[in-house]
Amino acid sequence: MKIGIDKIGFYAPDLYVDMRELASARGIEPDKFTIGIGQEKMAIAPITQDTVTLAANAALNILDDSDKKKIDLVIFGTESGIDQSKSAAVYVHELLGLDSAARAFEIKQACYGATAGIQMAKGHIALNPDSKVLVLASDIARYGLNSPGESTQGAGAVAIVMSANPRILALEDKSAYFTSDIMDFWRPAYSDTAFVDGKFSNEQYSLFFETVWKQYRSKSGLGFEDFEALCFHVPYTKMGLKALKPVLEVEAKEMDQQRLLENYQKSIQYNKVVGNIYTGSLYLSLLSLLEHKEGLKEGSRIGLFSYGSGAVGEFFTGIVQPEYQNQLKIAQHVDQLSVRKKISIEEYETLFVEELPIDGSTVKLAIENDSAPICLSGISDNKRQYINKQR
Repeated sequence: MKIGIDKIGFYAPDLYVDMRELASARGIEPDKFTIGIGQEKMAIAPITQDTVTLAANAALNILDDSDKKKIDLVIFGTESGIDQSKSAAVYVHELLGLDSAARAFEIKQACYGATAGIQMAKGHIALNPDSKVLVLASDIARYGLNSPGESTQGAGAVAIVMSANPRILALEDKSAYFTSDIMDFWRPAYSDTAFVDGKFSNEQYSLFFETVWKQYRSKSGLGFEDFEALCFHVPYTKMGLKALKPVLEVEAKEMDQQRLLENYQKSIQYNKVVGNIYTGSLYLSLLSLLEHKEGLKEGSRIGLFSYGSGAVGEFFTGIVQPEYQNQLKIAQHVDQLSVRKKISIEEYETLFVEELPIDGSTVKLAIENDSAPICLSGISDNKRQYINKQR
């Protein structure tokens, strides 16, 4: 039985910052952002959007009534959750009107969380072939104003429907994974911004890719010649390339290097203009490949490298299914990104420091200024209030 991705979609807030303008405001040569790390725009979440609403909006765009009846498991991967007890999955479950006969929970391991969810979904579907699983990857990446990591922020979510007999990507059984207790990136419970040892994190990311690739190659007997494309977790779009090229140069023939490097560029088109979305970054890259690579053939093998700081890495694979293009929402995604509003650096800085009350006071938010169907409308009695405008 084939198990894998039946549907996939994403949502990003309707505001963004131009990376060249951010660089100029920080006294940095703009090419360091646009060429050096490969970022063009950075999605900015208004106070009416959080990880719950971003995920719900992403899922709203791909689910139909049949999905809502068959989904009996909701897994929410995030590292910027909104509650220390109640899972974001439960909020989304209600906002989308899913069947009550379902499990719902949140999972965390930095940017690896959604991959863990996908692997759990495979096991669930193997035991329950008629069910579907909704896997959500939603985050708002925050490092702080004027911080070294500021240029690798972003906001957005990816929603994935997993099922038997998937119509987009059938996941293969063999995978390789590696865990090591390191401190390359972390966010203590008392901090709303992350801490990162940038140089060390880059080194570990590359080391983890090399490690799981060698492990996978040994398990499977496959090499780079067997892959049409490789997708990476990309906090910034040059990061995956830095890990891939040294290994390619040692192991791959020139024609395989050329194909994989060309397709890598196809896989980062959305990430360039959204920014870092933590748990969703790998799957935004996969979606970018599927929607930008012309002539991607049925049966093509796609490799996926997932990395979550702290750290866990995994390399796994999927096979492109017939008529996968019929399941994509290309026009919708292009339109969503094209109608976003560019904001000034001053406006961005104002939004960044805007906070919800933490003293139990009531607040009502101006959701009429937010174009999203699902919004955070306020807080009352220490409870977040959400609205689905389409109901």
